[in-house]
Amino acid sequence: MSMTDAELSTAGGEPVSTSATASVQSLVRGLSVIRAFDAEQPEMTLSDVARKTGLTRATARRFLLTLIEVGYVRTDGKSFALTARVLDLGYSYLSGMSLPDLAQPHLEWLSTAVGESTSASVLDGTDIVYVARVPTRRRIMSVGISIGTRFPAYATSMGRVLLAALPQQELEARLDGLELPLRTERTINTVAVLEDELRRVRSQGFAVTDQELEAGLRSMAMPIRDGQGRTLAAINVSGHAADGTLEEFTERVEAPLRTATEAIVADLRRAKPVSSLFLPN
Repeated sequence: MSMTDAELSTAGGEPVSTSATASVQSLVRGLSVIRAFDAEQPEMTLSDVARKTGLTRATARRFLLTLIEVGYVRTDGKSFALTARVLDLGYSYLSGMSLPDLAQPHLEWLSTAVGESTSASVLDGTDIVYVARVPTRRRIMSVGISIGTRFPAYATSMGRVLLAALPQQELEARLDGLELPLRTERTINTVAVLEDELRRVRSQGFAVTDQELEAGLRSMAMPIRDGQGRTLAAINVSGHAADGTLEEFTERVEAPLRTATEAIVADLRRAKPVSSLFLPN
């Protein structure tokens, strides 16, 4: 969502000078030019860029020339394309853009293998956001879940896997002052107990929740890590508590979940998710 001039002029809670506001607006426009390039249009003419960003041709040209000068864009004189240097702006995030596509077939296999719904999510602040999902016909939650659905990370198995992967200082910052309201009578609702649970998650390599997000819902999650060991996302299996004991659920789910996790990680390491967007320098 773009910021209005009024929002830009008070960014950070303090008045911003006219020159500073102009600089922020220039940054926003420059980023819009970078974002205009995608897998469907890895190369564009000046007119294409202007049309896609809503900028005038003169303004689009100015930003393209600046991006060429700093090495983020190249041109053959007719069309423009991003260079691999754009990866410096956030390689791990860009690499994760294709994660839902990579994960989906493995989630489908996993759902078939265990007969339960499966999902993938990423961490956004103190929430998880669903990015891929394979539901079953049987509804196990009172609310519908779809791509983009959010839940508080502290009460979910995927959220705990993702929180446990954070550096300690960042984790403490996110948990500082965080309220953990009871979702059910089983929900962990103090930071101290949550931190103990996150240590357990780190040690065992997975998280299990038993009717903490909603009564009747059980879930087991594992992390998806890149080649550098950074946790990009988590996947889970969710089932109903009425189907058996927690021990039976974890025993039935753990091996297939691990197999799917390892398969996604292997695909992720082999893939070059954003390579089609770039031309060599």
